[in-house]
Amino acid sequence: MRAIVTGGAGFIGSNLVDALLDRGDDVLVVDDLSTGKRENLTGALERGAQLRVLDIREGDALAEVVDGAHPETIFHLAAQIDVRKSVASPAWDATINVAGTINVLAAAHSTGARVVNSSTGGAIYGDAEAIPSPESLTPLPEAPYGQSKLAAEGYIGLFERLHGLSAVTLRYGNVYGPRQDPLGEAGVIAIFAGALAAGRRPRIYGDGTQTRDYVYVGDVVAANLLAAASTASGPFNIGTATETSVLDLTRLLGELAGVDFEPEFAPPRQGELARSCLDIARARDVLGWEPTRAIRDGLELTLEASHATQ
Repeated sequence: MRAIVTGGAGFIGSNLVDALLDRGDDVLVVDDLSTGKRENLTGALERGAQLRVLDIREGDALAEVVDGAHPETIFHLAAQIDVRKSVASPAWDATINVAGTINVLAAAHSTGARVVNSSTGGAIYGDAEAIPSPESLTPLPEAPYGQSKLAAEGYIGLFERLHGLSAVTLRYGNVYGPRQDPLGEAGVIAIFAGALAAGRRPRIYGDGTQTRDYVYVGDVVAANLLAAASTASGPFNIGTATETSVLDLTRLLGELAGVDFEPEFAPPRQGELARSCLDIARARDVLGWEPTRAIRDGLELTLEASHATQ
């Protein structure tokens, strides 16, 4: 398959690029390297992947690149994912997550490519009435980030109705695993792993009882490949249907590392969800996907990868 991966130098994107190369696909990465890292692609570039440093907000340039590559599938992972930055500048957030996505959709339509769009579960559902949350739940985002990702999904539906675009959306839980940036805003597991490696205590905002649905990046990559091969449309939750608290994370990390990993506590962050967990029945029934890594196994793999790169 000929594939384009927007945001392919990022955490999830670079893992997906590796999987595409493993099965012999031709891969072109489109990334502006604002948060993605060229070093995430070192091995991929040596294996034949190509990189175009490009911002998805540059519609004409993006259209030219897509037209030249003529991909069968565009995996769209390029996004603004910092919730606090979205609150501070919602219009800027929308230029990337909404306008940038429209540019990707327009380019895909012009070449007939299928789009596998990466979205978010917890940020879209907000303070959900149902836990685990199904795709049928009315979205109630509580930050511009979640609202912009929901708006992008709306434009995907529009392009399907208006132009017959083939597209599907994956709504992720809290993705973790190798290459996640411990200095980034997103990714408490990466931040805690970084603290563990540095011998620091983890900082918990609030009392630590807040829960999330943590899904291993390898399982997310598998979901992308299945979604690309299917003809399914609409949103699919990609998680584990299991709640894990922040306190559970610190306990598990300490056990795996064999150290005392007692947290320090800070005031809770305004607007943080108390619970978030995804119902994955639709992905299991339609895509034939389900997670293979329980949280303990995924954390062990993440720590092993972190030690290997130190």
